[in-house]
Amino acid sequence: MPSPFPGMDPYLEGALWTTVHHELSSTIARQLAPKLRPRYVALPAERFVMDLPEGVAVIRTDAYPDVAVREVDPLLPVGSMGYAVAGSDAPLQLATVVPSPVPHVTVEIRTADDRELVTAIEALSPTNKRGEGRREYLVKRQRTLVSTAHLIEIDLLRTGQRVPMQEPLPPAPYFVLLSRFERRPVCDVWPIMLTDPLPTVPVPLLPGDADVTLDLQQAFTTMYDALNYDLLVDYNRSPEVSLTGEAELWADEWLRRAGARRRVG
Repeated sequence: MPSPFPGMDPYLEGALWTTVHHELSSTIARQLAPKLRPRYVALPAERFVMDLPEGVAVIRTDAYPDVAVREVDPLLPVGSMGYAVAGSDAPLQLATVVPSPVPHVTVEIRTADDRELVTAIEALSPTNKRGEGRREYLVKRQRTLVSTAHLIEIDLLRTGQRVPMQEPLPPAPYFVLLSRFERRPVCDVWPIMLTDPLPTVPVPLLPGDADVTLDLQQAFTTMYDALNYDLLVDYNRSPEVSLTGEAELWADEWLRRAGARRRVG
């Protein structure tokens, strides 16, 4: 069963996103592969990024002195330096922040003969848009932008920082950006509203070869059906990444009309 939304499904932007990112990238590669034969191949390339949330703070509700004076129990054993050993107090058990490896998949279009990178397709994840993961991604992105490879970025997430641009992006929840090698720094930008189907975008190849097309909506629908997200998502509740204002009202009405959300009363 397809998603009840006409384009991007905002209910997939939360805990399910890692599965969305991986399967959407693989579906894109499978859709493009027959269009690229025999000169090119589409290969999913996986790497791992260490995700460490920013803004972690140590909060203390009380102030403690640097030096404490304590009355020594004469029955306590005395250490070799003459200090009383008071080691019976149990320590606190608190969790520290440990970076976690998050898989990222890039669809790489390469020549079949010598594996030259022609076009990179990146479906962005939350870790691409915050903290150390964003810094790592921007370094990788810069390497592509100073090369002869084309770059397509698919940003189907409303949270986090957008990719840097010389001019502000228009107000929209989702974007696709295409940076052709021969037109840099100018990019083609597709702003996508919640009410819009996902676009069909050109995928550039080497000079002399015509673009092929990526039907992003078809890829998204195929991915949604393949992983049975209709069994995983409760559309009677609010999405993990909240909708507000007109978007929230529109989504509520759309889901009711689609029969995915029951009416109360």
